[in-house]
Amino acid sequence: VEPEAAAEMTSLAAARAAVQGCTRCPLYEYATQAVFGEGPAEAEVMFVGEQPGDQEDLAGKPFIGPAGQLFDKALDSVGIDRRRVYVTNAVKHFKFEPRGKRRIHQRPNAGEVKACSFWFGLERELVKPKLIVAMGATAVSSLAGSSTTLSSVRSRVTMLEDGTRMYATVHPSNLLRIPDREEAARERERFVEDLRAIKTLMGP
Repeated sequence: VEPEAAAEMTSLAAARAAVQGCTRCPLYEYATQAVFGEGPAEAEVMFVGEQPGDQEDLAGKPFIGPAGQLFDKALDSVGIDRRRVYVTNAVKHFKFEPRGKRRIHQRPNAGEVKACSFWFGLERELVKPKLIVAMGATAVSSLAGSSTTLSSVRSRVTMLEDGTRMYATVHPSNLLRIPDREEAARERERFVEDLRAIKTLMGP
């Protein structure tokens, strides 16, 4: 799908159908399908992760695997209705390394993130969120540029070039990878605190 074709994609449904034919980077060759975002077209808040995982790749829906379940619980605990927000990823195809019968997640590189910015940009244009929540380093660099680190913008509002507000936090999958139980509990609480701040920014 070439940039001029973007003019024909005037709805999320049209873009969701078109992304399945995307060959902008090599990731499409191995993934089951592209996983587009989900949520209301008029959502005021957009949550952005890194890329679909194993379960998302098979089901074609974002944030339904272990990280998605943690995300749902955390949203629920602060009173954010997931059905009111738009949830997507910076990269639409699952990048992985086969290991036996398992598919081990691999982080997308800068070129893959850049190639997929066409689709992510389209989602931003169509939804026009007032606040974008970047979850994890890949989402932050996709939105604010590769020189912006997650730690430099975590837990606060920064302005993107187009005037949209961005709030950065960790990706829920990071919380699942912390081996120390006490540290994991602390970090989960910090993630919930971030979501509480986002809930306040959302207003009633």
